[in-house]
Amino acid sequence: MSEQRPIGVIGVGWVGLVTAVCFADRGHEVIAMDIDEAKVDALRAGEVPIHEPGLGELLERNRERLRFAARMPEVLDSARLLFCCVDTPPTYSGDADLSRVRAVVSDLSDDGDHLLVMKSTVPSGTGRAIRRDAPDLPYVSCPEFLKEGTAIDDFLHPDRVVIGADPGDEWAGDQVEAIYRPLGGEIVRTDVASAEMIKLAANAFLATKISFINEIANVCEEVGADVTEVARGMGLDERIGPSFLRAGVGYGGSCFPKDVSALKQLAGNSGYHFQLLTSVIEVNELQKRRVIGKLEKHLGSLVGKRVALLGLAFKPKTDDMREASSLVLASRLQGEGATVRGYDPVAENRARELLPGIELLDSPEAALEGADAAILVTEWPEFAELDWESLAKRMKAPVLIDGRNYLDPERLRGAGFAYEGIGRSGDEAAAPAAAAKADSEPEAPRG
Repeated sequence: MSEQRPIGVIGVGWVGLVTAVCFADRGHEVIAMDIDEAKVDALRAGEVPIHEPGLGELLERNRERLRFAARMPEVLDSARLLFCCVDTPPTYSGDADLSRVRAVVSDLSDDGDHLLVMKSTVPSGTGRAIRRDAPDLPYVSCPEFLKEGTAIDDFLHPDRVVIGADPGDEWAGDQVEAIYRPLGGEIVRTDVASAEMIKLAANAFLATKISFINEIANVCEEVGADVTEVARGMGLDERIGPSFLRAGVGYGGSCFPKDVSALKQLAGNSGYHFQLLTSVIEVNELQKRRVIGKLEKHLGSLVGKRVALLGLAFKPKTDDMREASSLVLASRLQGEGATVRGYDPVAENRARELLPGIELLDSPEAALEGADAAILVTEWPEFAELDWESLAKRMKAPVLIDGRNYLDPERLRGAGFAYEGIGRSGDEAAAPAAAAKADSEPEAPRG
């Protein structure tokens, strides 16, 4: 297998596009393929279909080393080392849908001429099934650990690179290691099944930390403690660490919900009931709904109330709406009879497809104008810079639920808001006053 051949990337969604562009930036010739011809045409024109900081600039800088194709034969004729980055969404049963992975395998010649490197998140045992169906196809598991919003830096400066190769395919693992070694980070060499499990276990553990601190936040609200102080004190313990100990409305995105459910399902299919992950999922779902209770405490019935959602993407620096908390919140608010407005600096187009029943505004000020309450859903930096003193006067009732503990409580309360975070001391005295204001003032004109 010649090292001079281009690297092939199959699937140019978020993982595949970042992988292709970053390999090109490291000097490799890359040919990336996707069955979505409109996406391929856009990429050939230099257009980036997703929001990821730095990705557009990197694509433009490396266009001479990047080719995009819409047909598998174009990739197979050029590349021998193929990175599989296709989607593996959950099925109704909770299992990972591996149909796209199987389609890739079926397209490869079973003569040892191509080396398949699995970047897609797949359940442990997938590699074994692939080798059973295609015994002459060299196969390596190399799960990705990129974070949306910092994917470029994560790829170019990894903390570790996991490479799984079974006996007989060690040479294939060596080839993958040779490509990644210049990036730095610890190289973890293991078998395929363990490499597949590392990805699922890592994401499940991080999701568990999030659900745990959210449970602690709920207890803090009952006993008068401040979860931000609790998390800070916990995080200083080197055995625990501060990462993923930020209470809020729960996790979302393309990885945690899917991977936690996939690991729980994998365990169940193997005959083991993963009770901890069952609780992690339940806590995450209930956490979003607790916000509705906070609003009702301040406003009473939500029928006819106008509520603004500040931020719609599942996290800052991305336009990804997959499993975003805003989806659940908007649906529940509408179910309670409220009118929902929303604003997000980059996710408006994706939100329009997923939230057809809400009014999308082009600024946070417009979303808050005349609103009975607001929920900060995504901690975009611009929200911290808003003129909250002025906005309190423009709302019908200045009630703010800070779903990410992102804003300064003292500043918001000083501006006249009935402010509540997650797991922090609420401004209980402001609740009846805010409700009275909402009930007594004439309805503000719709913006």
